Amino acid sequence: MDIFSIEFIVFRIGSYPLSLIELLGTMTGLLSVWWAARVNIWTWPSGIVNIIFFFLLFYQAQLYSDMLLQVFFMTTTVYGWRNWAKNSHAKEFSVGKLENKDWLIYLFGIAIGSIIWGLLMSRIHLMMPALFSQPAALPFIDAFTAIASVLATILLARKKWESWLLWVIIDAVSVFVYFYKGLYVVGVEYIVFFCIAGYGLYNWRKGLSFEK
Repeated sequence: MDIFSIEFIVFRIGSYPLSLIELLGTMTGLLSVWWAARVNIWTWPSGIVNIIFFFLLFYQAQLYSDMLLQVFFMTTTVYGWRNWAKNSHAKEFSVGKLENKDWLIYLFGIAIGSIIWGLLMSRIHLMMPALFSQPAALPFIDAFTAIASVLATILLARKKWESWLLWVIIDAVSVFVYFYKGLYVVGVEYIVFFCIAGYGLYNWRKGLSFEK
């Protein structure tokens, strides 16, 4: 049996079978988000490992938007790593903020992007049956978390503190999605992510200097 299959169970938590890939994805994800909240550059290399595990996990769980999102995350992770590395010599980490008009653009983009992507994902099993044998689960909710995560990651890589506002919302919705799909360990992980996002919001907003 493939060790990266969701059927490869390492142990059980009560009656819940925990696969190796879900365990590894959960652990690397927690490390990456914690380091991001602490403004530690190790968030990016650990994020790359997390992306690989979650790509495989979400494909098997028919969460296709989340799966394809990992491809984008790989690009922004490399960009974020380079961008943060440029500031590694600084004594303190400067954080920027969005203008009000930028917020309107981001919110409009999330709404339109979620609708378009949700429609695409709801039919992807019909358009590409060889790759996607099962219909997408919760295509529009999954699309929202995917599109919002894209924008939140861009803001994180650009060192904008508002990224954590988006992550708080995304993590709350994701908790529902993963519990609904029976990925309980990932669901618990996102409860922790929600708490870390709240800490990141406080830490970036209150504890760091600002620049426009």
